[in-house]
Amino acid sequence: MLNVTELRAGTVFEEGKEVFQVLTYEHIKMGRGSGTIKVKVRNLKTGSNVEKTFQTGARVQDVQIERKKAQFLYSDREEFHFMDTTDYSQFSLKAEKLGEEGKFLKEGMEVTLDFYHYEPVGAEIPRSLDYKITDCGPGEKGNSATNVFKHATLENGLTVRVPLFCKVGDKVKIDTRTGEYVERAK
Repeated sequence: MLNVTELRAGTVFEEGKEVFQVLTYEHIKMGRGSGTIKVKVRNLKTGSNVEKTFQTGARVQDVQIERKKAQFLYSDREEFHFMDTTDYSQFSLKAEKLGEEGKFLKEGMEVTLDFYHYEPVGAEIPRSLDYKITDCGPGEKGNSATNVFKHATLENGLTVRVPLFCKVGDKVKIDTRTGEYVERAK
């Protein structure tokens, strides 16, 4: 059993017959009385995000997740297909289980997959990734005194806002948690 005050981002626990992974954790203490723990979690079986509230001192069932390195191969409309890098076995993960991380995947990239009872339930991708700009509007000279952005399309089809100095062919670093431009990639 795991005390709810020990829940952190990435922790996996079981409640009832459902398995959840913690996305965000917040401890709230107001005046007298016990505090409450508010967590945003993803249901690993359905892929849906839910907010849960616990009283301080409550306990949940700890779950062991097996993590494996895998290479992303391709995606169709419903599933993302991966290959285990150690034994070359292939498996797929439903798009709703992968969530927002799916839009950042590039063919051939390595990810860490989470398995629960030998079934893939989620993926962990790096916090920032480099992408090449394939299409964007022209930058205007002289508009650099403030943070002015324009829309750009990346090699994976994702559209992000980038500074005016970025042009087609540039590599940019994107934060995979927020989907925002971080910096120009080296």
